[in-house]
This record gives sequence, C-alpha cells and structure tokens, in this order.
Amino acid sequence: MAGGHKLHPTILREYDIRGVVGDTLNAPDVSAIGRAFGSVAAERFGASPNVCVGYDGRLSSPELEAALVEGLTEAGSNVIRVGRGPTPLLYYSAHVLEADAGVMITGSHNPPEYNGIKMVLGGDSFFGDEIQALGARISDGRFASGQGAVQDQDMLARYVERIVSDHPPESAMRIAWDPGNGAAGEALLQLIELLPGEHFVINAEIDGTFPNHHPDPTVEKYLTQLKNLVADNACDIGIGFDGDGDRLGVIDARGRVLWGDQILLILARDILPRNAGAPIIADVKASQVFFDEVERAGGEPILWKAGHSLIRTKMKEIGAPLAGEMSGHIFFSDGYYGYDDALYAAVRLLGVLAVGGESLAQMRDALPVMFNTPEVRFDCPEERKFAVIEEVKQRVNAEAGVTVRDIDGVRVETGDGWWLLRASNTQAVLVARCESASQDGLDRLKAIVSDQLRQSGLQPPDFA
Repeated sequence: MAGGHKLHPTILREYDIRGVVGDTLNAPDVSAIGRAFGSVAAERFGASPNVCVGYDGRLSSPELEAALVEGLTEAGSNVIRVGRGPTPLLYYSAHVLEADAGVMITGSHNPPEYNGIKMVLGGDSFFGDEIQALGARISDGRFASGQGAVQDQDMLARYVERIVSDHPPESAMRIAWDPGNGAAGEALLQLIELLPGEHFVINAEIDGTFPNHHPDPTVEKYLTQLKNLVADNACDIGIGFDGDGDRLGVIDARGRVLWGDQILLILARDILPRNAGAPIIADVKASQVFFDEVERAGGEPILWKAGHSLIRTKMKEIGAPLAGEMSGHIFFSDGYYGYDDALYAAVRLLGVLAVGGESLAQMRDALPVMFNTPEVRFDCPEERKFAVIEEVKQRVNAEAGVTVRDIDGVRVETGDGWWLLRASNTQAVLVARCESASQDGLDRLKAIVSDQLRQSGLQPPDFA
C-alpha cells in the first residue's frame, strides 16, 4: 500500500485516458497510471507480468513513456519497450511476444497539446468500468510493489513484414500516401519498400506539431493534400492515416472520399466468399447500404455500438471475421489478430484491388446512391446529453410506423430512411446523422431530428 494520487477527473475516458499535457495530464500522473495498471496485471497474471510499452510521435511522448515504464516497474512488471510507432505496432508486439498486457502512449488524432494512454490486458481492450476502477485504485493508493526488469525490443521491421505478407506479389497500381506526420510515417516508408506498385508519399516525417494538417483522415478538409497528390500523379488510390495509425481514410482516382462503411463493404465482399454467413459488424452511424449489401453478399450484417473498444469486444464475442466504424477503425480477425490496424487494412484493401477486375472508382460508382448528412457533432451539456437521448427515445417509441434501434442512442427507421441521435462517450456533444434515398426524404428526416431536439430544449445543428 502506498499514498494515493489525484488524477484530473476529465482524463478517464470511456475507451482510453487522454488529457492536455501540463494541464490535465503530466508525467507523475502517467507514472501513477503505470503503477496502477501494473498492479491490475499482477493480480491477473502473477507478481511479474510482461507488459509491452510503445509511444507515438508527439513531443511529450518520450517523457510520458519513461514515466509509464517507471510506474510499471515499481509495480513489479517486466517491461518490453517496443519504441516509437503506430498503436497497432504495440498491439502486434503484445500479441506475438505473448505479453500479458500492452500500454501505448498516444494522443491519437487529438491536437498536439494532448496525449494519453491506450491499454490492452490479456489480449482484450481495457476500457469503460475498468478505466474508472483504475482511477479509483490510483486515488486510494492500492498499488503492488516490486522491481520489474526493462528490455528494449525493436519490433517495427517485424511488424511491417507481417503486414506485407498478406499482399499479392504483383500490382501495377499507383498509390498516394499521407500519414499526416503521425506515428505511422516510419512504418509506412518501410512498407512501401516491400510493396509492389508506384508510391507517392507526403508528410512521412514524424512530427508531433503536425505542421501540414491535423492528423484525422475522416474529416474531408484534412484530405486536401492527399486529393492533390492523387490528382497530380494520376494515382489509383490515396490512403491517409490518423495520428497513431489505427484509422484510415481513402480517396479514389477521382478524388472522392470512401467513408468507413464503404471501405468495410469492399473488404467484406472479399472475405465473405471464404466465410459464408459470417457476421460483419458496423457501428450505428453506418449507411443502410452497408447492411443491405453485406446481406446480399451472403453475410450477416450486425449493427453495434460506436467505439473501437466496444467493436473489438463484440467482434471477439461473436467470432466476426471483420468489423469497422465510420471513423475509419477497421478490425480483421480473418487472417489477422482482431484489432484495428490502419496499415494492415490498407494492405488488405490494396490486395482486393490488385486481384479484382475493377478499380476503386468503379467499385464506388457501383454502390447505390444515397442522400445523407455527414456525422454532425454539436455541443450538449454533459449532464443533459444522455437525458436528451432518453427523452427522444420515449417519444419515438410512442410513434407508429417507425422502427427504433436503441443499442447506442436512437437510430430510427422510417419510410424515408433513417436518422440517428447518440451521445458521445468522450465529449459533451450529441451526434446526429440522417440518410435517405432522396433529397426530399433527407430534408424530412433532418426536420424530424431538429424538431426532436427543440422538444428537448436544444438548438438544432446546421445540417447543411
């Protein structure tokens, strides 16, 4: 038993730990988190658990990684430092080295001043109530004591070689890449040395200030450089990564974005002939096109809660070979290890294109045309966000002629299509999305959502 440590209450998120360095998160905090997590691992696996540790390219990451290692070893953990790289490198290392746990210092796609921690324990995501319990353990000072060993193990080349092993040997594609100065840059440069085709790369230098654009490839304005790279070099595809390399964005040869559910559908069509009837998971924000087309391809589409830890857990529970989110997290257990890895997803997508008879643009052209809003996020007080969803749920459940799916907020299906309202698990915001087969139908759905929000005392967002 040791003295407790007070964490800032805002940093304990649903899926990870995240805060502003020097304000809500600092090195002593991370050391305490490491000691607490090492204590949890010791209770699960014995007095000297093996824990892999990695870190991303943020300026604060080396200092926080050192603090994390200090805390883990004080709890008796034997630490395997796998170095700087994308978050999937940490997941891969923990898997193939058969470690008991893994911890990644990363701020994901947040602005430069942020950083945080993602954790796996026994091969499973460490999230939700487990993170809250970790905070309580830190506050109470319930720490194990010991003196763990530390070793360095460079896993990057091994990780890259594993990814490449699932790509066909030949391809004449022209491919544009933008890792956004994030943690995937070095791995990407090694990757393209081993991949066939012609490659055009920008923003590969790992730079935690993100000097060229914010590292979030699911926001279209951050794909402008990638679109220009595709156009200037007549590329067949453009692929971008987020700050820690677990999410991707994709551009076709005509500069059009393929969203997460569209990428997932293309991958599902490749997998399902080998896995007839298999469940394929998408989150509640995914287009109805995804669910219809997966069923047409012989799969069982599964609608599930948004959040990478929740998707990963559900995937393992039901044995799905593939899962994904609109946010660009793609998970493979078909031939891979069941976690979200944007570089691996990119290589699998390139493999589909290399052996198929259609270009990515042709595949996109063949998808049914729908009219939809983007994911619209708008402020809602923390103490109101879940209450608003409950109010809306009660009202729509009383309506006739609609189908209400309430596994994560409310997704309401009407004759015009569907609309969604859900509360973010990590921010004081609500999320809305609507989709219809016609513009008139979409306008009616947006009006319904706006009316529901007004009935709960909120100003509707601008859906334009």
